[in-house]
Amino acid sequence: MGISDEEWERLQKALDWPIPDQEITHLIQSTSPVHSSFSIVGLKESYKVGEKIYVTITARDHNKNLKRYGGDYFKAKLFNSELKASVYGEVVDHRNGTYSVAFLLPWEGQAQVFVRLEHSSEVVQIIKKHRESSFPRSHYRGYFEGPGPNKTRIREVVECNVKWGADGSWKKGDCCCEYKDIKTGTVWQWTVEKCRSGLRTPVPAGFYVKDVWKSFVCNTRQFSPAQMANCLKNKIVYLLGDSTTRQWFEYFEQKVPGLKRMDLHTHHGGGPLMAVELKNNIIIHWRAHGVPMRFHKMPIIDLHYISNAIDEIAGGPHAVIAFTYCAHLAFQPITFYIHEVAKIRQSVIALLSRAPDTTVVIKSGNTAGVKDIFLSDWYMLQLNTVMQEMFRDIDGVIFIDVWQMTSCHYLLENLHPAPVIIANAVDMFLSYVCPS
Repeated sequence: MGISDEEWERLQKALDWPIPDQEITHLIQSTSPVHSSFSIVGLKESYKVGEKIYVTITARDHNKNLKRYGGDYFKAKLFNSELKASVYGEVVDHRNGTYSVAFLLPWEGQAQVFVRLEHSSEVVQIIKKHRESSFPRSHYRGYFEGPGPNKTRIREVVECNVKWGADGSWKKGDCCCEYKDIKTGTVWQWTVEKCRSGLRTPVPAGFYVKDVWKSFVCNTRQFSPAQMANCLKNKIVYLLGDSTTRQWFEYFEQKVPGLKRMDLHTHHGGGPLMAVELKNNIIIHWRAHGVPMRFHKMPIIDLHYISNAIDEIAGGPHAVIAFTYCAHLAFQPITFYIHEVAKIRQSVIALLSRAPDTTVVIKSGNTAGVKDIFLSDWYMLQLNTVMQEMFRDIDGVIFIDVWQMTSCHYLLENLHPAPVIIANAVDMFLSYVCPS
């Protein structure tokens, strides 16, 4: 699927995560959230806007002993709930039981440091092993129905799942039903430039103040409903992915004057969905990506792989494509995810080759605040890393990092972000569609 040995090695390096250097046999040997601590280095009475503060995290086990190795998954942010301000902090693992975070101070006023142990290194080791095992972490049902009258129609419900082996290839056998896709084989104080493709995402990528995201990537704007309509005039917007891009569709539906949903006789949650606004000739589509997909019962024909959906779009200056591919893939091995992203990349490259003036946007996955082995944010972080790495050298592709936008907000984390976060993410999206 176009993955070279060099790129594979780069991916493995980007995904590398330290693990315990010894066998852990007792819970007391694991990192303790009670006995671990953090401190601000060289704390001063006051700071200037634009300065940084540095935080050191020290991990200890349940016996209060210092940890000698890294791999703990800590989350960190700086926030002020009264100002509705927050900024993301990247945790650097020194692989010796200590960690550091550098926080930018972007607003005037007080700030509070927040550090949370999401998973101990011992738990990460378990969930990493569990992710790559052949034991499925998610189960799907296939509903098969024959022809004829409803009362006498033959029906069968069977278990379905991805047939992916631990060696990173398709698994043979008759474990479950098979539905093979033939085509795919499955306001800040310096000047920032206009939003365009090719811009790198720094850490932090921006910050919230008064619930408005101030980007360090490019000059994002806030769009009124009328400005949204003007930006989308004569555009066809294709939103692909999961319920988090459906939130974008629903936001447009609420905010763009005159935009009305068409009745396609599909489920409101599973779609596909379409809305139109005739005065400005705006069409917005939303479609769920292909299996694996943890939705309610819906026709398999309505689930299109993102690569296939992109292959069917001619593209051009009127076409805007935004997709996300993360949450439902957290239940699968990382090699399967790399395989699937590689197919999407091929289709995006082909699209931009035939229609280079097409706007292509990748929305990263969101934090969810989930800590169990089935849908941990650690999985999401790893998938986001793969997506960024595999598209970082593809000209014409825009990457919107909502991971930081959802990680640092003062509201509780949720896989489906609050409306205020959706509004800021959509403003970021429109700033790329209409940068001036």
